[in-house]
This record gives sequence, structure tokens and C-alpha cells, in this order.
Amino acid sequence: MDSNVMVITNPTVSVRLTSTISSFEVNKRYNRGITIGDFKGKLEMVVGTPASCMELQLFSPTDKFIQKLDDDEALLGSYPVDDDSKIHIIDCSGAKIGEFSDLSKVEKFEIPDDVYEKRTDSVRSFMKKQRVGRFNEEESAKKEAELAAREAEEVAAAAQIAVGNRCQVRVVGLPTKIGTVMYVGPVDFKPGHWVGVKYDEPLGKHDGSVKGKRYFQCENKYGAFVKPLSVTVGDFPEEDYGLDEM
Repeated sequence: MDSNVMVITNPTVSVRLTSTISSFEVNKRYNRGITIGDFKGKLEMVVGTPASCMELQLFSPTDKFIQKLDDDEALLGSYPVDDDSKIHIIDCSGAKIGEFSDLSKVEKFEIPDDVYEKRTDSVRSFMKKQRVGRFNEEESAKKEAELAAREAEEVAAAAQIAVGNRCQVRVVGLPTKIGTVMYVGPVDFKPGHWVGVKYDEPLGKHDGSVKGKRYFQCENKYGAFVKPLSVTVGDFPEEDYGLDEM
């Protein structure tokens, strides 16, 4: 052998990790100099399986099974582990797939509201001291008054709008649209008063139905709901867009 030739091995290796209790694949880099026993200890933090309940299988980068990693005293680098190899962790503890990723099965810590109210180190306590949000009575009262005034304006505006009226719709940030009023009143999908409009052009969002409930009938993409204050009724004749011209 030529004495000038040196074989250099990367001290670390990047592997793909899969497990019988997870549907996810994780990419991690490990030192080839650690034992399989220590390697299992590191894997425990990744997949949640106790090291004592693991069986490890080594697969090639093309997912071809090579062998088991069953000697806890052997070094990881003593096995033919290359970059992008897959190491599959078999959980022998009886855990099922999704057990450690389904948060609905995690026991939640709950504290009674009366106990939480007495705590001085809570977010609620901080907000009270700083008079933030709903704990600022003056600001809350002001917002409630503004909301009530806005609702009164909408009710008054809605009372001036009738089904069949031609109208112009102006919404901030959107182009002005012309159409016909098809519905005026409350809706199930949002609070307050709303006006259903059939536009002259396909500039709407639906065909007069929202979330399975029909409020009026029109072609798809011609219907929309807007707030009464965005609607002006008047003599807005339907424009001739020359669709019949050649």
C-alpha cells in the first residue's frame, strides 16, 4: 500500500430516523464514536421510546435493509452507517403510533377560576395592575359606546335600503361596484345587519348562499354581503358592456 495515501473518515454521520410510534421522519447528525447504548439514549429524546425498549434496524440510503444494531457496546461507526442512511427504531414498550404526538391525550393542568383570580403572578393580575384591555373601565366604556353608536348607524342605514333597490357599493380598498339589493337583515354567519347584493358583474363571492343557507338567488360570483353603511341606493342603471357586440 502506498504510504502517502491517507483514508479520511468523517467523524460524524447524518442519518434519517423513523419509528414505529411516529409517522414523521427526522434528520439528525451523530458522532460515529459513540456506542450504540449511548446512541439509544440520544434517540430516546427524539422519539420518546425508552432506550431499554428499543430495537434498531439499519437501512441503506435507498431504504434497503442492511442489519440490526444490536450490540450496545459497539461503536456507531463500526457499522456501515453512511450519510442519508435510515435507522428505524422499533418500540418494544407497547406504545402505539401517535401516542406521543396526539396532544388530545395529554393531561391538561387546569386551575379553578376563583383560585386563579387570587394569584398575584398571573397575566390577569398584571393586566389589572396595568389597567390593560377589559380591565381599563374607561377605555372599555368608550369602546362599548363607539360600538353601540356604530350599530345604531347601521340599523338606521339598513332601514333606508329595500330589496330591489339599485345600489352602489363602496368598501375601503376595493373598487366601486354596482348592483341590485337582494336581501336586508341579520345573517347566521356574522352579527349585525347586512345587505345582500347581486352585482352587475362577477365581482362577488357566492351565489346568494353562505355556509349552506340561501339568502337570495343569483349566479355564482355575482353575490356578496356588505354592511349597510357601504351601500348607497339610487338611480344606478345597469351598464351595457357590449357583450352582444361582435
